[in-house]
Parts: sequence; C-alpha cells; structure tokens
Amino acid sequence: MVPKCIRYISFFVVLIGLTACHRPEKITESPNPVLSKPMNPVLKRIFREGRIVATTDYNSTNYFIYRGEPMGYQYELLKSFASYLNVKLEVQIINDLNQSFNCINTLDCDLIALGLTVTKERSELVDFTEPLTQTRQMLIQKKPDEWRSYPTWDAIEEKLLRNPLDLANKTIHIQKNSSYRQRLENLSEEIGAEINVIEHDDATVEELIAMVASGEIEFTVCDEHIALVNQKYYPDIDVRTAISFPQNIAWAVRKGSTGLLDTINAWLADYKKTKTYAFLYNKYFKNTRTVNIAKSEYFSLTGGKISPYDNLIRKYSALIDWDWRLLASLIYQESRFYPDARSWAGAFGLMQLMPHTAEKFGVDTLSPPEEQIKAGVKFIKMLDQQLMTKIENKEERTKFVLASYNAGIAHVYDARRLAEKYERDPNKWDENVDYFLLNKSKPEFYNDSVVKYGYCRGAEPYHFVYDILDRFQHYKNVIVN
Repeated sequence: MVPKCIRYISFFVVLIGLTACHRPEKITESPNPVLSKPMNPVLKRIFREGRIVATTDYNSTNYFIYRGEPMGYQYELLKSFASYLNVKLEVQIINDLNQSFNCINTLDCDLIALGLTVTKERSELVDFTEPLTQTRQMLIQKKPDEWRSYPTWDAIEEKLLRNPLDLANKTIHIQKNSSYRQRLENLSEEIGAEINVIEHDDATVEELIAMVASGEIEFTVCDEHIALVNQKYYPDIDVRTAISFPQNIAWAVRKGSTGLLDTINAWLADYKKTKTYAFLYNKYFKNTRTVNIAKSEYFSLTGGKISPYDNLIRKYSALIDWDWRLLASLIYQESRFYPDARSWAGAFGLMQLMPHTAEKFGVDTLSPPEEQIKAGVKFIKMLDQQLMTKIENKEERTKFVLASYNAGIAHVYDARRLAEKYERDPNKWDENVDYFLLNKSKPEFYNDSVVKYGYCRGAEPYHFVYDILDRFQHYKNVIVN
C-alpha cells in the first residue's frame, strides 16, 4: 500500500491532532525556574513517568464528551497545566469527594481538580492551591408555576424565599460530603432554628438541581457559578438567594506536596492573567451556547451518544473484537464523523481511506457511511492479521495496527527492524518501536541499512496512536460500552 504518512489528513483533522493531548517525551531539563528548584517525590515521579494523574468529576462544566470530543472547564485547565509541565495528562472520574481525597492520599492520583470550596476542615486533609476563583453558596428553588404570566417580577419575588431566616424548618437536599452541609449547620445555628438536611450519595449537584426544576424536591444548594450555568438549562429555577459569603475555590494536592503545589501556584499566577484563561472561563460559565450543547443528543450527560454512527460502529467493531469506543475514537481522529471529509491527497470519508485501499475493499466517494465503516474495519482486520503472528499481545498489537492504519504497515516494519537493531523490543510500542517511527524522518534512521521503505514523517503516526488511545480513555470514562 502507499503509506498514508506521506499525505496530510483533512485540514480540520490536522487541527485536532495538533490540539489533542499527546504523549510527550520525558523531561530531562526545564528552563522554567520553578521547575528547576529541588523537587519533592511527587513532582519527581510526575517527571520520571512523564504523566500527571488528576481526578475531576463528570458534569456539564468540569468534564464531559460533546460530539466525540472531551471538554470541560477543569479538563481544559488540566490540559494547559500538563502542557506547561510537558507531561501527559491522565484523568480519573470520581464523583465522590471522599474517594477523591483517598485517591491523592494513597498516591493513586496527584491532583484533585474540582471546584473545591476551601474550608478549615478540608485544609486539615489536603493542601489547597491559590484560588481559581471565588463563589457563594446559593439556594436553588423553583419559580412559581406559570411565572411567565405574572404581571410583574415583584409578584414572582413574593413567592420566592429571599431571607435565609425563612429556611427555618425547611428541608434542603444536598450532595453527600459537600461543604454545603457545614454551611447549613452554621446557618441553622445563626437563625436559631432547625434546617432539615438530606444528603444524597447517589445524586450529583446537577441532578439535584434537575430534581428542583421538576418539582421532585423543593430546595438544594450549589456554588454560584454552577447555579448560573444550570439556570440556562432550567429557566424555571431561581438561583438568586445567597446563603454564604464569598468563598475561595481551588484545586487540592496531598499534604506535603510542596513542590507540586508551588509549581501549580506559579503556573496559575501567570495563566489567570492570560486571554486564554478569560476565554476559557467565559466559554463554560457565560456562553449562552452551552444551552444548545446540553440539549444535544451528542452531549454525554444527557444524550450519551458519541456520533450519529454509534450503532454502526458497535456493529462493525465486533468484527475485529475492538471496544466500539476505540473504533469511534479512530473515526473521530480521521474525519470528526464527517462522511464527506476529503484530504488533499485523496483520502476520503469517515475512515479517510486512500482511493487504492478503498477500491480494494469495495467503496468509493459515493458509498454510504455504513459501507465506509465496513471497509475501514476490513482494512483494520487485514492489518491485525498481518501483525498477529509477530505480536501476540492484543492490546500491544492494537497500537501497531493504529500506526499502520495511518503510516502504512511497511513503515511500521521498518521501525520494528530499527528497534531490534538498537536492542529495543520490536514487539512493544511504548518507548520502543514508537521512538523509531517518530524519528524515521531523520536521515540517520531512514538511511539505515535495515530500513527498506525510506523516509516517513513519523510524528503523524506517532501522535495518531496516542491521540486515539487518549480519547478512547475519555470515552471509557463517560460513555457506556
């Protein structure tokens, strides 16, 4: 086959490849003065392994999937910080705060990236970064029925609770282990009356807001920036009654992780001054288009779909014994699920098959999406069968298949031969064969006597593999198999 590494993917796919998380090379020296200071064990391990593991929660602002792409305020902040460190980002989704604290204390993750309210009690468990922002705790209540037909806003106000004193003997539903309980207990003391608090360990803050909107419960509490976002989704709720003074919102690290903490703070001090940060904040907390995202069937919290072709992807992924979400990630990488995608080199369709490959598997530019996916899967199966006798481990072999899909199997064979020559494992991808494919654009490698197929712009297949596998992990985080 003609190697695909000699052609560009369509313009927008290239953009995705450039902006997606990638697997960086290990850091040996950093010009950043903060990173040049002596490092504590956590920071040393992050650089040694080339990755930072962070936990966040799955909701409409922090982390979600929309039209196949991982998104979210906390997720994009984490990506920027990982890029600053020049390490890979790994995200763990934990919607229970106690589990998040356990995660960093057992060293299973390095950082809690949530909208954590800084409290004295929590400061005894973790070290907080400098504040990301400030917020207040707001009461969420439902506007009166038919409120749009009321003659004036004052008439609506009369039906709403505005004075915290009026919470006496009311029942408020909150997420378990949140800071809201402590505030409500303090408020109960302040007003000299009981406030009945019901904690839910099986409902997120946003699910409780939805329950208020539907009339299932009367009150809940959440942070102001979350309240304002959700009011766009549920115009029948009111979010204007504050029950706290402004409070700091921050990330958290394990107690004593001073090197990591100082590094985050140094990064935040500069990053928060940038237009990029201002754009990011506005994108998730002020942009009215978030309403359209929330209503989309391709919004993972509500629709649960990755693409219009999920059923077809599920069907044909079974032919190669792949998790369908892995195949979906490949298709997203190639075409962003646009069946009419074209590249300047002639690759076309959902699977971006080159014309000679497409012809071999019976499709052309007029073929419908199902036939495109079927042909692409047949091509993957052929590559897998060619590699099966050489690389027995299926998970490992999949990386070679992905690289071959992008660059052509001939270049992958060259990289395996180089790995063997330089006493690396030709049957392992990470830090073995991947290195030689990445560097196959350098004369000392593509002119090597063991190389049969010459130059390859190896950065493309190198990132192709890791981008797809990274996105696959995100799909597994939030999309049901």
